[in-house]
Parts: sequence; structure tokens; C-alpha cells
Amino acid sequence: MPPPPTTPSPATKRGSPLLPGGWIALAVITVIAFVLYFSNVTKDISYTEFRTLVDAGQLKKLTFVGPDRLRGEVRDSTADTAKAIGLRDGKFTVSLPRVEDQERLVKDWEAKDKAYRDKLKEQKLSEPEPLSVDKREEPVWLGTLIVNVLFIGVALALFFFLILPRLRDPMGGGFLNNYVRSPAKRYEKGKGRLTFDDVAGMEGAKRELQEIVDYLKEPQKFTRLGAQVPKGVLLVGPPGTGKTLMAKAAAGEANVPFFSINGSEFIQMFVGVGASRVRDMFKTAKENSPCVIFIDEIDAVGRMRGAGVGGGSDEREQTLNQILSEMDGFQPTETVIVMAATNRPDVLDAALLRPGRFDRHITVDKPAWRGRLEILKVHTRNKPLADEVDLERIARNMAGMSGADLRNLCNEAALAATRAGKNKLEQVDFDEAADRVRLGAMREEPFSKDERRRTAVHEAGHALCAWLQPSAHKLDRVSIIPRARTGGVTMFQPNEDRVDQSMSELMAQLVMSMGGRAADKMVVGEPLSGAIGDLKHGTRLARLMVTQFGMSDRLGPVFYRQGEEHVFLGKDMHEPRDFSEGTAKIIDEEVQRIMTASLDRATELLSANRDKLDRLTEALLLHEELDADEVERVFAGVPLTEVKTDVPPAPPPAAEPAAEPAPDAQPKPGLAFG
Repeated sequence: MPPPPTTPSPATKRGSPLLPGGWIALAVITVIAFVLYFSNVTKDISYTEFRTLVDAGQLKKLTFVGPDRLRGEVRDSTADTAKAIGLRDGKFTVSLPRVEDQERLVKDWEAKDKAYRDKLKEQKLSEPEPLSVDKREEPVWLGTLIVNVLFIGVALALFFFLILPRLRDPMGGGFLNNYVRSPAKRYEKGKGRLTFDDVAGMEGAKRELQEIVDYLKEPQKFTRLGAQVPKGVLLVGPPGTGKTLMAKAAAGEANVPFFSINGSEFIQMFVGVGASRVRDMFKTAKENSPCVIFIDEIDAVGRMRGAGVGGGSDEREQTLNQILSEMDGFQPTETVIVMAATNRPDVLDAALLRPGRFDRHITVDKPAWRGRLEILKVHTRNKPLADEVDLERIARNMAGMSGADLRNLCNEAALAATRAGKNKLEQVDFDEAADRVRLGAMREEPFSKDERRRTAVHEAGHALCAWLQPSAHKLDRVSIIPRARTGGVTMFQPNEDRVDQSMSELMAQLVMSMGGRAADKMVVGEPLSGAIGDLKHGTRLARLMVTQFGMSDRLGPVFYRQGEEHVFLGKDMHEPRDFSEGTAKIIDEEVQRIMTASLDRATELLSANRDKLDRLTEALLLHEELDADEVERVFAGVPLTEVKTDVPPAPPPAAEPAAEPAPDAQPKPGLAFG
């Protein structure tokens, strides 16, 4: 059998432009050029300094190098005059002033030199040789020409032996190759690889990708029946849901190399560089097949061409064209899978999404509570948990959180336990972390007594309306601890197992949302500005009921487009309204009717249970925060001081009465979740 091929070194593989002897010769030429250049460099002095040397009799030799320039040499470079000027080697050049009689100037120098020598003769010292002045003008350009010729020779040698081979073969290596080569990061198989066991909460995406993994492991199983596995897989979902993690896990599950690059890394200032990087990336991937190429944020390079959404540029469009060409060029035997991730699939070019390129689209959405529970288990594996920590309760309460949000939640809980000097993470640490992530940090300044009572009344109204309605979301916790811009909060456990919601359930949510405003009007006697969050949430839900859910008798079962709800899964930049002004007026009237009916129903419930509202208000003023079980004990008639059995009740913090704040500076006590 033939011997195995040897692995070429990087220089042999890319083609070294110079042999070692050529590099040595080039280095010698460069050194000689620099030596000759610096050996001809002399210090340039002023004419005043030159006159000082003349008066001191220090001139030994002068040579004209032009009509107005001299090159000279002093007798003693260690003399004080020469040292003061800085003539280390005794040589200098000087520019002469414009004079008509050059002979008179030379005679003046010689006279000064003769006077200096006569003085030495009188002192019976050794008389130096007289000043030598060469009046023949030496060509100025001769020395400069020699040096310039050497430098031009070095530059030409560098160009022909180093740069020109790279220009002929841009992919052959060198500094140009560093610019046009793909910056994709390569993750070798088996080195710190992730698998599907390390990814929690995305069972649907795992099932979709399992076929890709099987193809990378055993491609012959599919090719024997003539099946073709998708060349490209597009992962679509909101930020933080784990699209990159899922792509890495698919490559790790198949145990193949993984090339990762961001879409913006293709785009450069010069047109054509992005296309070169695409060619290099696919060339490297084919050499290492089977493998996975992952392009994150592909919408940076794959937007619609022409004058569509996001505009266009020659560099981006050429890069996109090269990606399309490379994906079409895959042979059936090349086991290279291209994965890409985006949160804006609506702006991608249609040619990128057609069958044969990214022909499988997988939605990686935010997980439900079971998925969040599995994610929490993954992120708490290396954290010591107390026995009372209920991860299921945490997962149910964190509706709408992505995997990145849950990871941040676990980290904040660990930081809270560390600040408290604990050895284990407790349930209170997760509650504090959840409040910090969703609502912000706890406010330091205390509220006045009137402000605390108003907040307690408002939150008690939310909690009581939720408690009295079986079809409403289950109450989780009610608090009047001020955080960020909120003075209090009532939290619920939404039932995410339900695929849809009935009109009665939606109305129960609206009544629960308006419970705080009804309590304000009932106890305080007038509405408060802090209910802005409740009004915003309720108005949005009522408008959805009227325009999209068909729950208005006046409008009937008609869908009126108001903009997509899921911004990351296909929202257009601009959607024209498809109904008339008369219909818009009816929509506004129906939204107003539903909101008014919800407020009336909340007022009716609170009026019939005023004693429970007052007891819950006093319990909140005493304990500041109550969970669902403690709220149940309040309604059961348990003494308020015994509602919390695990922690002794703390007296409310004393605060001086404060002036009524401005409406825009008041906290938002009625931020109801659900």
C-alpha cells in the first residue's frame, strides 16, 4: 500500500516566496544600505555656530559642495567649542549666506586661522597645519544618488520577492492573506465539546437537529436511498434563547469540527474582501469535512439586496452572492452543514431562504416553565442549594425569560448569597435575584407613611381581585418594597400550559389589572398617577381582544391588523392600516367600554370584600411582603403578627411625612404581572 501522505508545513503548503539564502542576501543588502546612509550623515550646524568655529581656529578642512554649502572637519572634536556644538565625530555641514564675493569670504576664514596659529606660535606651542579650503565645487547629487540607488534596490527586492508572489496568489500566505482569509474560529472535535445533554429546554430544536447529526455521523445511511439532507439550517429566535449553543451542541453531538463566524466579520471597507473570506472559509471547511459552519447574525450580510429593508452596498451584496454560490456548489458527497442564526428572518434575502440553501428553519423560542426548570437545573449544578429551594416555583414565576436571563438569575442569586455570607443558596436569594433582574435594585430612601399606605392599598387591590376570581392567574407574591421606579408589585403564576385563553379569562386579567385603581378610588378617594403601568397593560390587552381575538360584538369576528406581536419572528418595518376611520373609532370605543367594565367589576369585588382589603393592607404595612400562603392566612383571620411563621415580624420603618411629590416623580405601585 502507498505510504501515508505527510502533513505539509504551513510554509510549504502556502508556498514560501524566498529560500533561506534569499532572505539572508536581502538582509545583508538592507544592512549595507543603512550603514552607507548613516555613514554619510553629518551634523548640520547653523552659520553662527560655524563662525564660532572659525573664530576659535578649530577648522581643519573645508570643501564646497555647491555655491552656498560647505562640508567641514574640525581639528579636535574634544575641544570645548566642538563639544558645545555637539560634533561627536568632528564633521559637519553648513549653509552659507548669499554673498557676491566668495573669495573675500575665504580669505577671511584663512586670516582667522592664521591669527589662531600665530597665537599658538607666540605661546611656543605646536603649530597645527593651516586650514585647507577646497574651492572646487563637489557635485551635490553624487552621495545622495548612491544612497537612493541602494534604497530603491532594497524596495524593488522586497516587492519582487515578497509582495508580488502574494499578489499573484492571494491565498498563498503572508500579510495580505491575513486580510482576505476567513477569521472564522475553529473548534476541534473532542476538545471541550458540548452535546445535547448540556442544552436544556429546547427539545423541539433537538429533534429537528438530530437528523443532521445522524447525517454527519453516517452519511452513507442517507445516500444509499438517494436522500439529501438539508445543506443549510437557519435557527430563528429572540436574543438569548441559545441559538449559538444549539449549533455547538449539534457539532459536538456529531463529534465534528465546528467553524464559527459572525456575519459582520465578512464586511470590510474594500469591495471583494468579504467574498474572499467566504471562499476561504468554505475551502477550509471542505478540506475538513465532515464539519459544521456556523454564521451568527447572518442578517448583517444576508439582508435583501437592492433598495429593500436595510439598504445595500456593493461589498455586502458581493459577499452574499458568494455565500449563495458556495452553498450551491456543494457536492452530494461533501458532508458540510451550514448553520446560521438570526432574530430578524423577515429581512433576509429570498434567495438565501429557498430550498437548496437554508431549506430547514428551526424556531428557538423562549422556553415554557418545564424548559425553564431544566435550564435552572443546568445552571445550578455547581451551586450548593438549600433544601427549601423550589426550582419548579422559580421556573413557573419566570415567565418570558430566556436561557440567558435564567443564567443571569442564578448568578445574581449566588451573588446575593455571597453578600449575605451564606454557605448555600436559599429561596430568599432567588426571590431577591428575581426582583433585582425584573424590577431593579431596592431603593434606599424610605417613603413617607402616607406613600407606604397608598402603595399597600393599591397592591392589596390587585391581590384581592386575583384571589376572588377563579379564572385569574394564581397569586404568587405581593410586596410594597420599593425597587427602581416601582413602589410595589404583585406577581402571579401564569398558566403557560394553556394554548389559548377564553374571553372570561382575559376579562379576569383585566379586572385584576384594574384592581389597584379601584382600591385607590375606594380608600384614598381619588385615582393616582401610579397606576400608569396597569392602564398600559390593560389597554394593550383590551385592544388585542377587540382587533385580533374577535371578542367584540360590535365589530364581530374580524381581524384588524395592528402590528405583529412577536417582533423577532417577523415584524415588518411598516404595516399600513387595513380599516377605515369609522372602524378605528369603533375600536377605540370598544376598548374604552372593556376597560370601564373591568374597573366597575373590580370596584364591585372590592366593595363586597372591604374587610379583606383592609386586613391585607394592614398586613402589608406590617410585613412589607407576603407570599400566597401568607395571604391566605390573612384572609382566614389569623392575627397579623402571626401571619409570617418563619421570620419574626419587623416594625414598619419610621419616616417623616414628606411633601406630596410631583406626578411624574411618583413611583409606580401598580405594576401587575400576568
